Amino acid sequence: MTQVQVEQQSFQMPPQEGFTVAYFLTVADIDRSARFYETVFGGRILSRGDEKGAPGYIQIANMWLLVNVGGGPTPDKPSVTLSVPPDPDSLSSFMNIRVADIQACYELWRSRGAHFITEPKDKYGEIRCYIRDPDGYIIEVGQSKPGVLYG
Repeated sequence: MTQVQVEQQSFQMPPQEGFTVAYFLTVADIDRSARFYETVFGGRILSRGDEKGAPGYIQIANMWLLVNVGGGPTPDKPSVTLSVPPDPDSLSSFMNIRVADIQACYELWRSRGAHFITEPKDKYGEIRCYIRDPDGYIIEVGQSKPGVLYG
């Protein structure tokens, strides 16, 4: 596997230097979503948001997830409205989790309440399956087959 060298050596939220990448989800209920990502993936809830509209922050492994309820345009995004997907079978993006042992993750996360669309399936040099979160977003869980390298 290819190694990538970056100048920034540590990452935190919020960053003290450089930048950090986080994934934002519009959700119906911040607390419900935070509990889901905490329970299923062992995420660490850093903040549950507030009544002023601040999002919830959850650290999951080496990434941060922001969850917040939808809303209309704001001065910094004057033509954008955020909402939970109206059709959970028609999405334009999803989170992608790579694991070392997909069968173990499938069993563990299912026991913690994850709803998988199917069991792990062999596809394109990997084994993968998808979870639905409480708002209908899908999360791909995949394990590369031996000998398949990226980068």
